[in-house]
Amino acid sequence: QIQLAESGGGSVQAGGSLKLSCKFSGRAFESWAMGWFRQAPGKEREYVAAINWSGSNIYYADSVQGRFTLSRDNAKNFVYLQMNALQPEDTAVYYCATKTASGPYSSVDYYGYWGQGTQVTVSS
Repeated sequence: QIQLAESGGGSVQAGGSLKLSCKFSGRAFESWAMGWFRQAPGKEREYVAAINWSGSNIYYADSVQGRFTLSRDNAKNFVYLQMNALQPEDTAVYYCATKTASGPYSSVDYYGYWGQGTQVTVSS
């Protein structure tokens, strides 16, 4: 059984930074691709970034490219999302997910395990 636990959310002013962490519990973390998604009130869950099993391939949504950095530590079973230059439109609940099926990294349909989410609020 895989369990994911996000942490690191909070409230910051525009231009600030936060680092989200996702702790993976279960077997063979190093075998799974991982992703981050976010959901703002009244909106659908949207893709933020994803990383393959080894960390050699990392992908970003256009909206966060150049501001967010995704990484993983396979020795510690963690995925990290460093978020810089945050803007009010980044306000959302951020979810970590494990990719369990072949398909686009950007689609929620290919992720089978999700964390509970962590709130990020950016004020102007």
